[in-house]
Amino acid sequence: MRSLAQQVVIITGASSGIGEATARRLARAGACLVLTARRRDRLEVLARELDPSGERVLAVAGDITLSADRARIVESACAKFGRIDALVNNAGYGTRGPVELVPLELLRRNFETNVFSLVALTQLVLPAMRERGDGCIVNIGSVAGRIARPLSSVYDATKHALEALTDGLRGELRPFGVRATLIRPGFIATEFIAAADAASDAVTSHAGPYAPYFRGVRAGVQRLRRIAGQPDDIARLVEKALTARWPRARYNGPFHARVFLALKWLLPTAVLERITALRA
Repeated sequence: MRSLAQQVVIITGASSGIGEATARRLARAGACLVLTARRRDRLEVLARELDPSGERVLAVAGDITLSADRARIVESACAKFGRIDALVNNAGYGTRGPVELVPLELLRRNFETNVFSLVALTQLVLPAMRERGDGCIVNIGSVAGRIARPLSSVYDATKHALEALTDGLRGELRPFGVRATLIRPGFIATEFIAAADAASDAVTSHAGPYAPYFRGVRAGVQRLRRIAGQPDDIARLVEKALTARWPRARYNGPFHARVFLALKWLLPTAVLERITALRA
């Protein structure tokens, strides 16, 4: 088992939800953290709370979709701590709407944040990890990466892409002693739904023939709230992956996520589609 004491970890999307919970848990374990998100005020408040001295926690506000900001995050981490031991790719958001009506620009924007920016940031930290023969990449995926749902096709596709990217990356990095793993959260009580609603408003408010089916989506969300996990449920899995001598390919949580993924394997496709079908 690896110790997190003095390990240098970058966490993206660290100002709230899973990112914030991960920062709190890793700070308690003694890690040195580089926290990044767009919301500077929340990020700096969290950094001061976790480490008033400023010696072990660095806040670097930025937008990971911008190459200059990605470079600044990595450069700031190396200038402060001298190395990067792990990258937790947590930043992301959801786009909701029928494939027929989602503008390609919105689709590209969702992939830019959830996939392309993640890859670009990973590319920046890997050379030093590979040369040192140690390091870990933790990608935050989703149960949605395996179980796509109507009116969530775009977001689910970004998480499906992370499945393949992480699998390929794990094999590429193994000879160099660098680890890669995927965390698959289920439904977690965070700001995600509100953010997805805001990002998708232009589509959902003009959904035309699909409009009645959004009632099914809202009803589904309300049902899931009753079994929702907490951000720390996922932070615990991140810590488990980072402290493992060699992490598993995937960590699924909380319990309902493992149940849904088991049903994906056990049930015929037609049955699973009836379960996820929209009801007006």
